[in-house]
Amino acid sequence: MSDARRYAALPSPFPMKRGGELHGARVAYETWGTLAPGRDNAVLILTGLSPSAHVAASPEDPSPGWWEAMVGPGKAIDTDRWFVICVNSLGSDKGSTCPASIDPATGMPYRLRFPELSLEDVAHAAHVVVDQLGIARLACLIGCSMGGMSALAYMLLHPGSVRAHISVDTAPQAQPFAIAIRSLQREAIRLDPNWNGGNYDIHGVPAADGSAPGAPGRYPDMGMSIARKLGVITYRSAMEWNGRFARIRLDPEQREEQPFGVEFQVESYLQGHAERFVRTFDPNCYLYLSRASDWFDIAEYGAGSVSAGLKRIHIERAMVIGVSTDILFPLEQQEQIADGLRQAGAEVQFVALDSPQGHDAFLVDIDNYSRAIGGFLGAL
Repeated sequence: MSDARRYAALPSPFPMKRGGELHGARVAYETWGTLAPGRDNAVLILTGLSPSAHVAASPEDPSPGWWEAMVGPGKAIDTDRWFVICVNSLGSDKGSTCPASIDPATGMPYRLRFPELSLEDVAHAAHVVVDQLGIARLACLIGCSMGGMSALAYMLLHPGSVRAHISVDTAPQAQPFAIAIRSLQREAIRLDPNWNGGNYDIHGVPAADGSAPGAPGRYPDMGMSIARKLGVITYRSAMEWNGRFARIRLDPEQREEQPFGVEFQVESYLQGHAERFVRTFDPNCYLYLSRASDWFDIAEYGAGSVSAGLKRIHIERAMVIGVSTDILFPLEQQEQIADGLRQAGAEVQFVALDSPQGHDAFLVDIDNYSRAIGGFLGAL
């Protein structure tokens, strides 16, 4: 566990958008930099589906963060100037209350008894952190991928609480292709017999049938592996895959000696990614956050119109960044966000990048993203 991790207790009960409530819930967060006396230099970062709140190294936790090259002294998000907060999403198992957490009513993990989760719930929980830190208005709210949708919800539900916004590779609503991919990922997990209706081993808590923690076959490794591979495939572009791997085959001694086993380098790469991920993220949490991403639709706030929903967000300035090779959150959705915020009265910069890395470009193409984000923040 990170020594830098802090926790904010949510109001109890904490009502959920789609029904139900949480008791004794909390969210994890980390901070960098110093909050100014006027409390007017706070930057909040909302993450994608799987990252923790550890966006960058700190004296309390020097391990590299998931956006290490972007956040820190003298970097694009300059912690010498800004007080940076990163919140782990409600529903994630990186410190926040989630389906793997203990339900105080039963003394056992929630599992599928966890209430239905929405990104509005994620946004409300993040706002609790900001409020408890005594910050009435954020200087800037940054949302990446799923976190960008949560950021839109944050600004809609808490008007006047954000001065400027940076939208990074996100969408105002999930499109059919993204929903289809996430549906397949969820299906892979649910069809793994070891998922067992959500009753697999959780952090040493045995499955519901009483088998010993860690017993073989009590965790949906295969389903999580397939889900991760599907995700990684869509996070990059075909151009990226062609350039990195072409049709290169593994050396004979590296191939699997079984029918239809791993033969190409790209297959080995996906397998390695999956193996590193499978036991680091709780499957039920994955299911809940994935479905929450599908459900989010800003048109709900505009009588069925995305444009009308975006017009309800009132901020001073915004920058919307998208990538031409992103197939999960295509560039036209970034343009839709930019147009809507502009029509709502914000001064908007739209940045379309040609990075070959697809949706993951914001984690890889640091030079171009740093130039855009650093330039925007430097002008605030």
